[in-house]
Order: sequence, then structure tokens, then C-alpha cells
Amino acid sequence: MQASATAIGGIPIVIEGEGADTLLFLHGWPDTLRLWDTTVAALKGRYRCVRFTLPGFDPDLPARGTALEPMTALLARIVDGVSPGARVTLLLHDWGCAFGYELAAQHPEKVARIVAVDVGDHNSRALQRSLTAKARMQVFAYQVWLAIAWFVRGGIGDRMTRVMARALRCRTDPAHITWQMNYPYAMQWFGSLGGLRHAQRVDPHCPLLYIYGQRKPFMFHSPQWLARLNAAPGCAVQAFATGHWVMVQQPDAFNACISDWLAANPVLGQSVRGNPVCPRRGGQGL
Repeated sequence: MQASATAIGGIPIVIEGEGADTLLFLHGWPDTLRLWDTTVAALKGRYRCVRFTLPGFDPDLPARGTALEPMTALLARIVDGVSPGARVTLLLHDWGCAFGYELAAQHPEKVARIVAVDVGDHNSRALQRSLTAKARMQVFAYQVWLAIAWFVRGGIGDRMTRVMARALRCRTDPAHITWQMNYPYAMQWFGSLGGLRHAQRVDPHCPLLYIYGQRKPFMFHSPQWLARLNAAPGCAVQAFATGHWVMVQQPDAFNACISDWLAANPVLGQSVRGNPVCPRRGGQGL
């Protein structure tokens, strides 16, 4: 089946594949919908794969910083548009995790399952307690740099953003990385666009597969997050010997992991009420 395209809320949507279940892909910084190319190719034979570039992240479109509530409303509208009357499975990475968790918290009736990559309980006290002083300084340094680049804008902002992407070993083509992708960091550190203080604590109430890279100077989850998921019916944790962009560094193993988990954890019914009992798996590194 060839890809089809539509637009919702001024956001171009690409739909590929067919199947009873709809997968909605959300990327993060400094990426676009192309981050998921290999994953969609691996899954579209069995699932209907829906993806788009987050507002403000498309270098070919005008800057569009989007506050948390409008972002959540947009995501809810997209779900309703691409999967009317049926829940979707979210596949999330980086800031896509933060926005996807908020969607699931505010609209649990729209989300059947979650696959989250490399960002877990990002706004928990447990995560803050787990970070060393050095790790906190590293997080502060790169995120505030990117927030400042968003305020600077223009060519200088682009160069600042690309310098940091290179330092973080991001494999996205630098030509596609711009300052306008940085507004979530300005929200996080300077309260821009209403900030993120009102975001709900990450507390998913549906089956969740958490995948993360082990080769990083710090983690975006707490040990308590891993323990909770490993103990929860319908949830699983899988570590990879990669950095932050697991789907790029080990695409075949990453796609197989997701495919296996989705098959073992089918969507049951159309109402989210507790966690369906599914096989548990531990977090063994690959």
C-alpha cells in the first residue's frame, strides 16, 4: 500500500501500511518524521503507521513554537482524525515522549499502548535525585544552550543548534537542524509559551515498552521507573548498547524488539481500564 497524505491543524500527516491497529509516531529533538523511516518500513506490513513532524520542527515551514496545552489538543485532534473511535499505540522518542505522555494522561481513552524510547519519568523527583551533580550540570549546559539558541534565532541560532547536535552525536543531517526546533527547551528552563510546570507527572495506565540506550553520560529515567515497569503487568524494559538514538544505531534489533512486544501485547477492546495481563520481560542489554 502506498503512503497517503493529509493535513490536520496545518500539520502534514503521512499514513503508510494497513491493519486493524494504528501506530502514531512522535519524534523529538532535533528530528522530523524521517527519524522513523526504518521502523515504519519494518511495521507497515501489519500496522497502519501514522507520522508527522512536530509543529515548529519542519525546517521548510515557518517557526511554530507550541505551548503544552495546544500541543496536547493538536495530538488529540490528530488521533481522532486518523483513528476515529479507536485507540492508537504511541511510539515516542525524546520530546515526543514528554508530549505523548501528556496526551495519554489527559486522554487515556485515546491511547491503548505506548512504546517510549530513552525518556521515562522525566519530570519525577526520583529522576532528579538519581542524577549526580555532574549529570545535572551536563543537562543544564546543553539544554540551556539550546534554549538560548531559540531566543537568538536566525543563522546564529542555527549554528548554535548544529554545534550542540554534533556534540551530542546526533546523526540527523545538519542541514535539517534549525533553531526553531529548540522551543521545548525554552519552555523547560525559561517558562516560555507557558512552560511545562503544569505537565502531569508521568504515570501511564496502559501497557508500556520502555527502550533506552545505555551508552550515555546520564539517563533520562530513574531506577524506580525501570523497577516499576519490570514489575507491572503488560510492561517491559529493554536496554540497548547504544546512545540516545537507538532506532538509528541498532535499527534491526530495535524494530524486532518493538514488533515482538506489539504482537505479544495485543490491543484488547476499546476502553482503557487498567492493564491487560501480558508476559513480562526484564531489561537485558543487547
